[in-house]
Amino acid sequence: MEVPPSKPRQYALRFISGKYQGGEFPIVPERELVIGRSNDIDVALIEDMVSRRHARVLLQGDSLVIEDLGSTNGTFVNGEKVRRARLKEGDKILIGTSIIRVALADGEPATSSESDAKIKLQETAAGRRTSQVRTMTGNLSEVGLVDLLQLFTTSKKSGVLVVRRDEDVGRIHLRRGQIVHASINENSDVPALKAMYRLLTWEHGTFELEPPDEREFADEITLSTEAILMEGMRQIDEMKRLQPSLPPSSAHLSIPSPLSPALRELNHTELDILQLAFNHGHVEAILNRSKVSDLETCEVLVKLLQRNYLRTG
Repeated sequence: MEVPPSKPRQYALRFISGKYQGGEFPIVPERELVIGRSNDIDVALIEDMVSRRHARVLLQGDSLVIEDLGSTNGTFVNGEKVRRARLKEGDKILIGTSIIRVALADGEPATSSESDAKIKLQETAAGRRTSQVRTMTGNLSEVGLVDLLQLFTTSKKSGVLVVRRDEDVGRIHLRRGQIVHASINENSDVPALKAMYRLLTWEHGTFELEPPDEREFADEITLSTEAILMEGMRQIDEMKRLQPSLPPSSAHLSIPSPLSPALRELNHTELDILQLAFNHGHVEAILNRSKVSDLETCEVLVKLLQRNYLRTG
């Protein structure tokens, strides 16, 4: 029995940040799709950081390619500035303030659908507030914070990345792509670097890039953004390993009385965290006031609980 040939994959550009956030444009095989500031091209992004003819995308057979057309501010794919690059599903493209994800299209895009897509994109843009069009906004479920910061680092963006999750608000201050400060709910008890590592654990919420804040910070972060992201990912992996042994952040810890294990068996860091548990009780307060990272604090808490220096409740 003859097996029918498989249909080539069909793609679309899905806007996850910027003017057309929530919109989508089909990629028609064997026809170039041009992105730029000019009104007479396929996808018009009217903003200063986008060149008239900024980049083009072309699907030939199974090969999907993006090519920068000599733009002033560059085209970025997954955090890397490119002249020409192969694309695959899930790749993220940054052009101006627009982040575009390569997605599989539903059905087979036809040439006639391009005009419909343009109309829908314009409707999407018209439905967004003017202030949102001028900045970069999006959802962390569409583009994670690590990917976002990698894009900002390579494109050397400056500004305050405001991240909102439930009742919490985080702020990440960027200067030409480098993270210089971070905070959560303006809590001065938590050092900037510790706040930054916590923000990297946020998997849902919204983000918005606001104009730069020219303040100088007493606890300015000096690590490179690349080093922060690498260490942050390591801490996330280690925290996942500890999670089954950790009480929730709202849990109250206390020291048993009488205390059986000897205090002399603890090192200075362990004694400091034991004192924090005695003074403040709740896990969240201990994490906020600890002089070491959340990871190291949690490792010590697990040890203190397992060796009966602490108990929950």
